[in-house]
Amino acid sequence: MSAPYRLSLAQKSMFLAVLSAIFLAAMDQTVVATALPTIAVDLHGLAHLPWVITAYLLSSTVSLPIYGKVGDLMGRKLVLSFAVAFFLVGSIFSGLAWSLESLVCFRALQGLGGGGILVTAIASIADFLPLEQRGKYQGLVGAAFGLATLIGPFLGGFVVQHLGWRWIFYINIPFGLFCLIIIHWAFPKTPRKRFPFDIVGAASLFLGLSALVLLTELQNTGPWHWILLVTILASLWGIFYWSPRHPEPILPLGFFRHKTFSASVIVSFFVGTAMLGSISFLPTYYQTVRAFTPTESGLEMLFLLVGMLLTSIFSGRWISKHQKFRWVPILGTLLTAIALWWLSHIAVQTPFWQIDGALILLGVGLGSTMQVMVLSAQWALPHRHLGVATATVSLFRSLGGTLGVAGFGAVFTHFLGSTSAASDGRAAAHIVHALHWDFGIAAALTLAAFVAAWNLEDLPTLMARREGSGSRLPQA
Repeated sequence: MSAPYRLSLAQKSMFLAVLSAIFLAAMDQTVVATALPTIAVDLHGLAHLPWVITAYLLSSTVSLPIYGKVGDLMGRKLVLSFAVAFFLVGSIFSGLAWSLESLVCFRALQGLGGGGILVTAIASIADFLPLEQRGKYQGLVGAAFGLATLIGPFLGGFVVQHLGWRWIFYINIPFGLFCLIIIHWAFPKTPRKRFPFDIVGAASLFLGLSALVLLTELQNTGPWHWILLVTILASLWGIFYWSPRHPEPILPLGFFRHKTFSASVIVSFFVGTAMLGSISFLPTYYQTVRAFTPTESGLEMLFLLVGMLLTSIFSGRWISKHQKFRWVPILGTLLTAIALWWLSHIAVQTPFWQIDGALILLGVGLGSTMQVMVLSAQWALPHRHLGVATATVSLFRSLGGTLGVAGFGAVFTHFLGSTSAASDGRAAAHIVHALHWDFGIAAALTLAAFVAAWNLEDLPTLMARREGSGSRLPQA
């Protein structure tokens, strides 16, 4: 019987830096959401308040593929340091913002760092951990992400109430400096690869993704609607024309011929769409139909996060022990679909134990899927494309969530109708009816992810293909 694997001091320090960076970026998203009403009053910008979130979402999303490729070429120590520095500078200036317009600009700068932190930190795990141990520690990363999401609203409410909304940005400073110190001390320097950077591909992706996110976030765009559509089509042409002609494209299209990589991307997209698109409107049910306070509504969502936390840790350990992962996302997507179908039968007076049970089951399904898709994409490609694999899965999951929130919001609004003049009882019935459609459609999309998950290949198959093609495995 082999001895259990132990991390060295340097590996422990690097993993601590990764967890700290991910916790920092993940917590910021929910902390800021809690402070939005206070920010609107203080900066007199209620009409454009959603841009505080949209600016961060836009810049973090469009930067993902660029960070992934640059990390592969220049080493993740330098890139992760830059990402944390961008995040810190954006946080400091966001705290100093003098108007809503300035806050939106600084939040975009913060998002450039936040997107880089998430994709580079997750990819860097595979640089210092053996292949067979990644599942265990990737599960801990998923747990850290969930814990940050859980803590964020409570920390945000406390800080806003006792210190003021500007401190939700200032509290990032000690965490960020701690991350920079550990990254500088623990992460080894990596040799930089001498390849021309794909400027055309990066610009095409940046413009196309920006236009797509704006198109889904904005409403009543008028002539801008067509400008954004033309930008998306032109960017697609640039990517498909240019990528095959560059030695190191920002998004190698040939990777999508790999069955496991493509399945990982498809599953991530549909799960992101179904999860964020449907769950985003559940607090409306709690607060409007069941008369919960925002705090009580947030506490109910803890059932989802607990399921995700526990399953992320357990599934990661199971994968590392058995060296197989294929059945984990297959089961996870099935449980997610069942949970969403269960929620599609929600009623005005549904017992809370049923709703909480569905949320726990949903968390179990998501915890068995989301981080595993990152692992499967990484295992499907050669080690030198680790950043691209991580960034592509993260990008499609983020895009799925963005499109899901916009699409499900339109469905919700359509079936909700006009409730302003309706009685409380009729308004509650309209909301429940709208949720039936949202959760029902989300369940159908998750079944598409379930079908795609069957195309995943297990780890022994992927390793045999690598050895057969002569690809170099990452060293322990």
